[in-house]
Amino acid sequence: MTSSPAAYRLSAATALHRGDRLYQQDQVQILVHERTPGCVLAVLADGMGGKSGGRKAADQVLLTARQLFERHSPKTDDPAEMLKQLVLEAHLMIKLTAIAAEEEPHSTLAAFMISPGLRCDVVHAGDSRVYHFRGNELVGRTTDHSYVQRLVDEGQLSEEEANTHPQSNLLTGCLGAPQDPPITLARIERLAAGDTLLACSDGLWHYFTPAELGTIVHELPVREASQLLVDKARQRAKGGGDNLSLALVRVERPPTAKK
Repeated sequence: MTSSPAAYRLSAATALHRGDRLYQQDQVQILVHERTPGCVLAVLADGMGGKSGGRKAADQVLLTARQLFERHSPKTDDPAEMLKQLVLEAHLMIKLTAIAAEEEPHSTLAAFMISPGLRCDVVHAGDSRVYHFRGNELVGRTTDHSYVQRLVDEGQLSEEEANTHPQSNLLTGCLGAPQDPPITLARIERLAAGDTLLACSDGLWHYFTPAELGTIVHELPVREASQLLVDKARQRAKGGGDNLSLALVRVERPPTAKK
């Protein structure tokens, strides 16, 4: 995937694995804008609600993302507003699906859009995360909408304790729930060459420290990094792993033209 003028290049990869579950309820996709080079949207959804309900919810997130991104005009439209609409419209569609199917589908959401000029807008709901690395160093990540994150914020748990807490899967916000979903937006004003964005579900990030993630995404090409992250998560899950998914985009300098 290459942007226009030869200032930078975006390299991207996705990965998806069922883990040790019977059904795949994660969904992930990186969309390239048809009319505007250098504009991409990465969207990831971790569905919940039974064997078919969770998958339906995740599918609705991706369908909504594709529809909104297709209509998005990077030159005139606000990417943050589009990401806000993604949360609200996907939430509504999941609730309508629940009424029609007599199920209780829910989904997390983690998405980021890179616009021409390397502005990056981020949105999330639930405990799927977006990480921003500069080289191998963590610049920042989204903060989970979860019960254990609340305990961490209150100083009752450390990050390490939260990772092994028996209620680490309890969410305080997601799509499809009775209450309105959280709309947590963030903006990176300008990405730089060597920056990497990683969106991933808890089935993946649960098994890594930020330092490990940073080293892997910095040292390897994006496809190899994605495969290694999946392989290591599967190994560390020891037969008890959840569905896992990731979307990886790295800003690179284009190769120097040969003389």
